[in-house]
Amino acid sequence: MNIVTGVITSIKVSGNISLVTVTANNICFKTMVIETPGTAAWLKMDNKINVIFKETEVIIGKGLEHLVSLQNKVPGKIIEIQKGELMCKITVDTIVGNIVAIISLDAVMQLNLQPGETVTAMIKTNEIMISQ
Repeated sequence: MNIVTGVITSIKVSGNISLVTVTANNICFKTMVIETPGTAAWLKMDNKINVIFKETEVIIGKGLEHLVSLQNKVPGKIIEIQKGELMCKITVDTIVGNIVAIISLDAVMQLNLQPGETVTAMIKTNEIMISQ
């Protein structure tokens, strides 16, 4: 699991769902939670919180910026690629700490990923969990 610690900087509520923004070192992570400040005491502005997401939910982007709907984008440099027969573990050094991604060997080969390259780690909003 990837774990990044930040603070809640925005909460938007609609019904029983909140869109929560957590900021860590000027990087914003957005997630949807089925809670509101009225139902969860920990869901409040400036509260220290952990952002958690699986390695298999990280998308690696390389090259020019493309317009995509992903809200959670963290730039960094590849520090390690562990290649398996089908899958690869990629460690990206970012300003919020190391982010690990598990992607296919075919994707690594297609993008010609190498240690030292600048990439963007991206995570879908609905794939991020938060906890105290």
